[in-house]
Amino acid sequence: MTAKAWNGRVLVVAGGAAIASVALGAIGLAQWNRAQADPTQPSAAITPAGPQAVTALGRLEPEGEVVKLAAPLALDGDRVGELRVKEGDRVATGQVLAVLAARDVLAAELQEAQQQVTVAESRLKQVLAGAKTGDINSQRATVSRAQAEWQGNRDAQAAQLRRLQAQWQGDFAQQQAAVRRLEAELANAQAEYRRYELLYREGAESASRYDTQKLAVETLFRQLQEGRAELQRLDRTGRQNVQEASATLARLDRTGRQQVQEARSTLSSVAEVRSVDVQTARAEVAAARATRDRAAAALDRAYLRAPSDGQVLKVHARAGEKIGDDGLLDLAQTDRMVAVAEVYQSDVGRVRVGQPVAIRGQAINGSLRGTVSQVGLQILQQNVFSNRPGENLDRRVVEVRILLDPASAAQVRSLTNLQVETIIGAMN
Repeated sequence: MTAKAWNGRVLVVAGGAAIASVALGAIGLAQWNRAQADPTQPSAAITPAGPQAVTALGRLEPEGEVVKLAAPLALDGDRVGELRVKEGDRVATGQVLAVLAARDVLAAELQEAQQQVTVAESRLKQVLAGAKTGDINSQRATVSRAQAEWQGNRDAQAAQLRRLQAQWQGDFAQQQAAVRRLEAELANAQAEYRRYELLYREGAESASRYDTQKLAVETLFRQLQEGRAELQRLDRTGRQNVQEASATLARLDRTGRQQVQEARSTLSSVAEVRSVDVQTARAEVAAARATRDRAAAALDRAYLRAPSDGQVLKVHARAGEKIGDDGLLDLAQTDRMVAVAEVYQSDVGRVRVGQPVAIRGQAINGSLRGTVSQVGLQILQQNVFSNRPGENLDRRVVEVRILLDPASAAQVRSLTNLQVETIIGAMN
C-alpha cells in the first residue's frame, strides 16, 4: 500500500479491491469531517468521492471567457461621451453599450458627405438629361442676335466709309477747283500788273493805280497759297478718315464673325450629351458615395456595441473618462458558467469528458453540479492555491473545464473568478 499527499488530502491505492474500497471510503469520510470542522473551508454536503474521484482547486468563469470591450483602433484613447449600462446589466448582441465623444464630429462629417452625394447625383441627372429645350432655343436666339448685330454693325460702318469717301472726294474736288480759279486770277492780275508797271514808268499811269494793282497781285498770291494748303489738308484728312473707317469696318467684321462662331459652338455644346461628361459625372457620384460610406463606418465605430449576449462584469471607464488599456468594460456570457479545475498532472489520467463533478466554495450555498467538458492538452504552472501551511506552490497541473448545469450556473453567474474546490467523479 502507498500513500500520496495532495493538497492536504491523502489518496490511498491498494492492491485488493475490497481493501481499497473500504480504505478510500474511510479516507473520504475523514476528509469530509475535516472540511466540516475547518472554518476556512466552504461547507457543502457532497457525497464522498468514489475510488476514481479526483479533487482539485479551481475557479469559476463564464463558458465563453471574459471579453474586454475596447474602442476601435482609429478612436483609441477617445473619451466616453455616454455610458448606457452599469455593472450587472444583461445585454444583447449589437446593443449599444457606450457612445464615444467623437460621435458629434463624425456625425457632422457624415452629413457633409451625404450632401456631396446629393450634389453629385443631381449633376449626373443633369448631364444625362441634356440641355432643356428652352436653353437650346435661347442659345439659337443668341446666335441669330449675334448674326444680326454683326450684319447691322458692318452695314452701318460700310455706309459711314462710303460717306467719308464721297465727302473726301467732293471736298477735294471743290478745293482743287478753287485753287485753279485762284491760279487763273493770279495770272490775270500779274499780266495786268506788268502792264500798269510799264505805263507807270512811262508816266502814263498814276502811282496810286499802280500800287492798287500790285496789292491785288499780292492778295491773290496769298489766297492761292492758302487754297493749296487747304487742298493738301483736305486730302490728308479725308484719306485718314477713310483709312480709319476701313479699319473699323474690318474690326467689326472680324469681331462679329467670331461672336457668331462662339454662339454656334455654344449651341452645339448645349445640345450635345457627351459620353465623357457622363463618365465624369458618374465617377464623381461613385467617389462621393465612397466618402459617405467611409464617414458612416467611422460614425458607427463611435457606438460601442455588445459583441454577444452577456452580462457586464466590470466597468473600467465612465462618461468623460478616457478608455485606457483595460478597455471600457468586461463582458461575459454568465448564463453558461464553467469551473476551471487545476488537476495535478499525476491525476489527469483519471479524468474523462462526461464525468460528473461536485463543486463547492465559500460563497456557495450547498454544492454545485457539473460535467467535465474538456481536458487540457498542456502542463501548466498552478495558479490557484489553498493557502494552507506546507502547501506545494510549484505544482504542475492540467486545466480541466467543467460545464455547470443550468441551476448551478444560475446560482453563481455573478461570482466570476470565485475560487472553488472540485471533486471530479463524485457520486450523485
